[in-house]
Amino acid sequence: MKAARFHGRKDIRIEDIPEPQLRAGAVKIDVAWCGICGSDLHEYLEGPIFVPAPGHPHPLSHEEAPVTMGHEFSGTVSEVGEGVEGLAAGDNVVVEPYFVDGDCDMCQAGSYHLCRQMGFIGLSGGGGGLSETIVVDKRWVHPIGDIPLDEAALIEPLSVAHHAVERSGVKAGDTALVGGSGPIGLLTAAVLKGMGVTTIVSELTQARKEKATSSGVADHVLDPSKEDVPARVRELTGGTGADVAFECAGVNAVLDTMLDAVRPGGVVVNVAIWGAPATLDMQKLVLKEIDLRGTIAYVRDHPAVIKMVQEGKVDLKPFITGRIALDDLVEQGFDTLINHKDTAVKILVHP
Repeated sequence: MKAARFHGRKDIRIEDIPEPQLRAGAVKIDVAWCGICGSDLHEYLEGPIFVPAPGHPHPLSHEEAPVTMGHEFSGTVSEVGEGVEGLAAGDNVVVEPYFVDGDCDMCQAGSYHLCRQMGFIGLSGGGGGLSETIVVDKRWVHPIGDIPLDEAALIEPLSVAHHAVERSGVKAGDTALVGGSGPIGLLTAAVLKGMGVTTIVSELTQARKEKATSSGVADHVLDPSKEDVPARVRELTGGTGADVAFECAGVNAVLDTMLDAVRPGGVVVNVAIWGAPATLDMQKLVLKEIDLRGTIAYVRDHPAVIKMVQEGKVDLKPFITGRIALDDLVEQGFDTLINHKDTAVKILVHP
């Protein structure tokens, strides 16, 4: 079967590899659509990061580069392994793309996303959604009912957004500022709007500003090149500032803006994966008693997110801006998102 394989920095190849074999307790999935994630772009430009470097296999997958890419994917179950219940051939599903040891203190406490040896399917081994077929343990497979398969490929990044929102402690009636309206920023705003939060988005790029408006996820869209974002946020909140802010760009200027724009005692959640170390003005944090929180991926978020989509609280259609074939992954996918990101939000790949 065809698969996109990470060999090294700026070296992703479409190769023919053996089809994975079904095992007990797992299901085989024919991949329908796989999204290109910002994490994939970081791997391509700066990696290996989550991909195990040659000579350093992942302790759970036992794989090292080259590995099959893709962790935002949907598909249809083609076979179920021995002992699998609750899923059947023909079910449309998405995958929570983890493998964890199950034995460490974090796993035993229920925080499996903080597993001491955690890896991501599609980054750290275990196959990936940028291939025709994948075999995944039943634990990580979630049925999606009648959600269209292309939209369902966004369930994974929507779960990232949902977990970030949960980490913030925001509630209906609060005001939130989202810094950056790439895919994760837009989906974070979508979750916030679905909860009844007033949502302000800060973004430079024209196409992404328009997407924040046209998708209906932002009550206000601010351009930091044209206005003082913290001042405008205070104006929009009666002089108070945002209750919570989400750094979704991995850019120091955005982080500084989030710290300036939240109210005293507010919360800033860093959602972005950074390509380089950040600098932090500790006085901003200290003098306003701001809580700065990290967030990684998701933990038990997929069922809640699937329900939000099924109930119409989040509409995923507006965020899909391109569909390409696997053979065009680098030229029409990665290149577009890296060098022409003002023209695209989420590009889906059909393996």
